[in-house]
Formats: sequence, structure tokens, C-alpha cells
Amino acid sequence: MKLATLKDGTRDGRLVVVSRDLSRAAPAPHVKTLQAALDDWESIAPELQALAARLDEGMIAGTLEFKAGDCLAPLPRAYQWADGSAYVNHVELVRKARGAEMPPSFWTDPLMYQGGSDTFLAPTQDIPLGDESWGCDLEAEVAVITGDVPYGATPAQAAAAIRLLLLVNDVSLRGLIPAELAKGFGFFQSKPSSAFSPCAVTPDELGAAWDGGRLHRPLESRINGRELGHPDAGVDMTFDFPTLVAHAARTRALGPGAIIGSGTVSNRGADGGPGQRVEDGGVGYSCLAEARTVETLQQGKPQTPFLKRGDRVRIEMFDAAGRSIFGAIDQQVGAP
Repeated sequence: MKLATLKDGTRDGRLVVVSRDLSRAAPAPHVKTLQAALDDWESIAPELQALAARLDEGMIAGTLEFKAGDCLAPLPRAYQWADGSAYVNHVELVRKARGAEMPPSFWTDPLMYQGGSDTFLAPTQDIPLGDESWGCDLEAEVAVITGDVPYGATPAQAAAAIRLLLLVNDVSLRGLIPAELAKGFGFFQSKPSSAFSPCAVTPDELGAAWDGGRLHRPLESRINGRELGHPDAGVDMTFDFPTLVAHAARTRALGPGAIIGSGTVSNRGADGGPGQRVEDGGVGYSCLAEARTVETLQQGKPQTPFLKRGDRVRIEMFDAAGRSIFGAIDQQVGAP
């Protein structure tokens, strides 16, 4: 099933079930928010699944037209947002861009940072940019939302706790990252509010594309209508989602509604080297930093600019029949 949160004048919005074709929505009958549903998932999920089935069969009168512009993030705020970096190819390239060596342990021990989760952006909300010199970048990712995950969970326990999947634009301010990381305390100002897809979907909704740990579909990113990339989220993912969730739970339990991100989706080139641009026959990139790094390696300096106010970013994933799975993140860069 597909779930979304509609704007209703409150911080946490109104939970709705969305039809498979993303055309119609029906309010959840016995729970108002997605967080409330996650808190009591075992009893609420079957009701929502039944509602989704009736909605897809056209058996519900008075449904709502579903529009991404009416949505908040599926979880407008969350108790936990931790973003991994499962595509080590991306880590290697971005570190190379700032002259940092990559320790060998990055191939065996996941990177993860804890992000701000109190003010997520809606899927069509402007990206607020205070200063264009900060180097605003998109990062197209996949994420999971969990139920309860026990302290020290195994990957198998983590896999059983995955409730929903969704897309993320993990906005980064590249110009602020080097000085911030040099302090030795991690990201903060360089990682402003992230945006999420209109819908979060249950794993069964993905069919064969979900193998229990990875989502095997291309993730498309566009800037001002021009394709930046469509790397496959199931390819070159060094650490799968159960591994990432277990990593997050190594020293703490995770509560219902914890969001764990994959990091920027990134594929190597056919020759095993850096990926190529779409224009050159490659699958392209899910962030500008990676494109700029490849340009530097090949041409001596980056050619692609970071985002400016007025630029539009679109992130979307389609199923094998060409239908949007989660709806699109479609944002313009604007002023705060």
C-alpha cells in the first residue's frame, strides 16, 4: 500500500491511503497520523491494507483527488533521521573532490550521520537557500522507515522491522562541509532540512524490485528538466538496508518512525571507474558533487555549477511499467 500525509493546518497532517496509480486518496479511518499508525502497526496496518485494496478496486465513495502539492512529508517530523552512505563509490569520489583519502574500513563499516528531523520539507516545498556561495546540492536517495528495532539488532531483526520505503532529497551545502568536518564533530549547518517523496510504500508494493534489502530500480534526478542521472538503487549498494538499520541500532534501540537513509545512489562506470554522464551513455549521477568530481578528474576542473535560486530539482522512481512509485520530489530553490 501507499501512504501519504496531507496538509490540514496542523504540524503532523492527516494520514491518507493512496491508490496504486497515485490518482485518489482516502483518509485513514481510525488513526490521524502516520506516526500514530507506526506506533500501533500490528493492529493498524491490516486496516490500512484493507482500505488500500478497496480504494484500488474503486469501492470507496467520496475519495480525494491526490496531488503532491497537497502533501507534507509522509512523516513531517520524526524521532530519528539517520543517513547512511551505502554507495561507497559515491563516498570515494566526494572525498577525492575535497582531497581526503578514504580509509579501507569504509568498505566494511558503514558511514552514518544523525540528521535534523524536526522540520522535514514537503515534496514540493522550496529548498530555502540563504547564500548561493554555500554550494547547494541535491542528493537523491532511498530510505526506510522502521518499527521498533531492539538494541544490538541483527540484520535479520532489522529487516523484519522495515515498515515502509520512500525517496529522499538529502540537501547538502557543499561549501560549508569541509570547514565543518574539520572541527571533528560532524555535519550540522551543512545538512539543512531534507525533503521526502509524497508517498511512503510498504515493501510488498514493490514486488520483485525489493529483495528484502535493496530496491532494484533506477532513481531519476532532473535539474531544470535536464536529466542528471538514473543510477540503479540496487546496484553498487555496498551495505543493504538491514545492515544500515542494524548499524544504527548497535548501541541504542530505535523507535517506530525511525528513518534510515541509503546515502546518495551511485553506480560505477561499465569499466569499474567513475560513472559517466547521461550524455556520454552512462547512468549519470544523483548529486552535483559527484558530477563535478568526475569533471575534475577528466577535465582538470568542475564544469557543472551548484544549484542557484530559481533552479528546479525533480527526483522520482518508476516501476517496470513506467508508473511513478512514490510520486515525485519536485522542488525549486528559493530564499529562506
